[in-house]
Amino acid sequence: MIKIKIHVDADACPVKAEVARVAARYGLRVDFVANSWMAIPEGELLELVVVGRGNLDAADDRIAERVAEGDIVVSGDIPLASRCLARGARVVDPRGRVFTPDSIGDALAGREIAAHLREIGGFTRGPTPFEKRDRSRFLERLDHLIQASRANR
Repeated sequence: MIKIKIHVDADACPVKAEVARVAARYGLRVDFVANSWMAIPEGELLELVVVGRGNLDAADDRIAERVAEGDIVVSGDIPLASRCLARGARVVDPRGRVFTPDSIGDALAGREIAAHLREIGGFTRGPTPFEKRDRSRFLERLDHLIQASRANR
């Protein structure tokens, strides 16, 4: 049986400890992929992968190149989510938003509109503060995605 792996876009990820706890419960490997060294939770199945210092897309590229069908990606990066979905992965952001092939187009369009508004001097709202309910929603959705991936393997 092929094992599911979790890939975490670790730069500025607020749920690294939660990913580690859930992965340990299921016995899943986790790659925390980052552009520089950082502390990650300790665990036999947890690995920090430091890539491409100076290349801001290096972590995204590494995740997108190595993700396999049924793997899970934790990232709020919408273009990365799109690339991973195209490879058959499941993607959740740290607030528990699950990206799907049906929803990714709207997410990409919204990102482009916000970028355009910023370019022309329009006001765009920044992210809201990360809250306890975001962490709870993330844990629920991650567990659900793991169960779904296991059912399809």
